[in-house]
Amino acid sequence: MDNVISEYQKWKQHGESLRAQAKQAMETSFRDLLLQAARIAQEYHADFGTTLKPPPSITAFRYKAGAKGGSKAKKVVKAAAAPKATDPKVVALEKRLAQARGKLEAAKAAGKPTKNLEDRIYEIEDELRLSAVN
Repeated sequence: MDNVISEYQKWKQHGESLRAQAKQAMETSFRDLLLQAARIAQEYHADFGTTLKPPPSITAFRYKAGAKGGSKAKKVVKAAAAPKATDPKVVALEKRLAQARGKLEAAKAAGKPTKNLEDRIYEIEDELRLSAVN
């Protein structure tokens, strides 16, 4: 009787170990596939200018564009805005810029036109650059 119980406990422990390993392997595979899908979607958008649509069974798929250094203009804005961060005008412009960027990302995710939003972001960035010069 003790032999059956000890065998069962060994089997149960081995099963838990396999379950934990399978869980970790599935999570890793899931993350890898999502990263691959995001890279493909990003490359598709860069090459063809449109957004890939996920299959109907998937209701949402979003990714954040990786920070690749950004343009020189963005770096200038960040560097110039840093010392004037307490200026109420600059703070308000930065808030508007963050909101506009959020709207842009939402429009991209929804596959909607983004030209007007991109133009608005450029205008706000230009206002920030001008306020940094003064």
